[in-house]
Amino acid sequence: MMTREYPPEVYGGAGVHVTELVANLRPLCEVDVLCMGADRETARAFRPDEELGVDANPAIQTLSAGLRMCAAADGADLVHSHTWYTGLAGHLAGRLYGIPHVVSAHSLEPSRPWKAEQLGGGYQVSSWSERNAFENADAVVAVSARMKDEILRVYPAIDPGRIHVILNGIDTSVWSPVEPFASESSTLRRHGVDPDRPIVAFVGRITRQKGVPHLVRAAKSFHPDAQLVLCAGAPDTPEIAAEMERLVAELQSTRDGVFWLKDMLPREDVIEILSAATLFVCPSVYEPLGIVNLEAMACDTAVVASDVGGIPEVVVDGETGTLVHYDESDPTAFEADLAVAVNALVSDPDKAARYGRAGRERARRTFSWAAIAQQTHAMYASLL
Repeated sequence: MMTREYPPEVYGGAGVHVTELVANLRPLCEVDVLCMGADRETARAFRPDEELGVDANPAIQTLSAGLRMCAAADGADLVHSHTWYTGLAGHLAGRLYGIPHVVSAHSLEPSRPWKAEQLGGGYQVSSWSERNAFENADAVVAVSARMKDEILRVYPAIDPGRIHVILNGIDTSVWSPVEPFASESSTLRRHGVDPDRPIVAFVGRITRQKGVPHLVRAAKSFHPDAQLVLCAGAPDTPEIAAEMERLVAELQSTRDGVFWLKDMLPREDVIEILSAATLFVCPSVYEPLGIVNLEAMACDTAVVASDVGGIPEVVVDGETGTLVHYDESDPTAFEADLAVAVNALVSDPDKAARYGRAGRERARRTFSWAAIAQQTHAMYASLL
């Protein structure tokens, strides 16, 4: 298994996916995890060639670590890479050792043009690496049906028969509702959140993809009783960090109950926040599936989300939450509609609670990691 992220260095949905998939595959087959970053006991970690120096473009540094990862894959029966970060390593390992290469599509570089802001010319390198991996892989895993459609649109040279739709999942034994504000040391109490007022929550990285600036602008029109808890950190660039600072400051100047938690929180703190929330908002402008929506649903929380990508395969409009149409040509309408959807559930806590209960049942019934691991193992077997 080739991945950039692996515990304890997990910051996004792809890292969560790999962590859970590996844990549930191990009863079915031997899994050797090759990751990037600091050394750890649970995986073999690889870093860029020191000769490159710290000023080398991040994309080139990543490919350098990938070459070392490829060399370490000798002896594997099959290699499974995740995201463009390890796509080249997986492709080269497949060719070098004559073994099948599977690549998972958690997102597509051509669908995220804002990454040029982060990577500069390295964005062209990451896009090339992804295309090469996808078009040459023996199998491509799409984490939603919408993602399969997107893969075929972006990379029409891929045979549709090589694409397998295997959804992301959620461990509902871990992600489950807890009693919020249970102690004086609880995260919410420490930050001054009022237990007697509705809570609107967001959890995610500060990146163009997650659409958090849209949420902050929409919050100007939220019901006056609503509190907004933003668990938002790890900005992609100084520019989007500065934009968030400005937007949140403007919002806090017009209303109270706005809490911005900038640090990456332990999972138990995130679970407490999701459990306490009246509703969770996912304003993503691009989302292949959206594990964070599953995490909220598993915590008994209603969801208001954009209707992009695979989100409608997770959030059932009018049953587990409310979907809001996103049109990139009219962000003002999207922000206004977000506020309307949020206010409707803040004003009807019984409906929000009903959506939350239905969401947890859907997460438990449809998105089991054990079933996803079995589907993945069966796909592996078909290639060997």
